[in-house]
Amino acid sequence: MTQTSLPQFSLVIGGAGSGKSAHAERLLIQTGRPLLYIATGQAYDEEMQRKIKLHQDRRGAVWRTIEAPLDVPTALAQALPQEAVLLDCATLWLTNHLFAESNLETEEARLIDAIITCPAPVVVVTNEVGAGIVPENALARRFRNAQGALNQRLAADADNVTAVMAGLPLVLK
Repeated sequence: MTQTSLPQFSLVIGGAGSGKSAHAERLLIQTGRPLLYIATGQAYDEEMQRKIKLHQDRRGAVWRTIEAPLDVPTALAQALPQEAVLLDCATLWLTNHLFAESNLETEEARLIDAIITCPAPVVVVTNEVGAGIVPENALARRFRNAQGALNQRLAADADNVTAVMAGLPLVLK
């Protein structure tokens, strides 16, 4: 396998089921580095349990995994300089903080600082949620607006931004 370099901070964005996680995994595998997966999803129902299992099965045993539904900065600080890190995903991380009633501004600043100062290159996966209809309830609108703002902050600081649609990557930055 040919090794490739990776910018310090890459963002992979796309809709649900777009192939963004699989694309991000391929980017990291191509580096030839040891792999660290920071998981933010929580299995509260059978559907999410199946989705998490699908992701685990696709990755296999070559990934070191840290479960960090809320405290991603501490997980990123545990990365080794020789590793390549996948944070999957910023959308579930944000959802977890919304439900925990965290101060989003504070948590986003901590997250971005931790990504930038991580000793290993980081790829962050996030969902594009603003292309659909306006949600009919206040919580859904708050989430959509918060996710859009988070994505803009992440993209502004990322060295590389790739959108994935139908499994196809399109480099934006």
